[in-house]
Amino acid sequence: MARVCQITGKKPMVGHNVSHSNRKTKRRFQINIHVHRLWVATEKRFVKLRITANALRTIEKQGIDKVLATLRQRGERV
Repeated sequence: MARVCQITGKKPMVGHNVSHSNRKTKRRFQINIHVHRLWVATEKRFVKLRITANALRTIEKQGIDKVLATLRQRGERV
């Protein structure tokens, strides 16, 4: 499974490791992704999501019901 946040859609970025001699080699900046179980009170069940720390803050601000509604509107299975 790809390292992509289900809520924000964030993906790993690509950049360079830069040495002291200014030599550049490719690298990936991984996102801070976690598998989280969140309780949905309206459905009386847990939902398992692969989300970033930023998405967790989004859930706290908007609420899990609103976030799940946007996911379902996008066509994702939750």
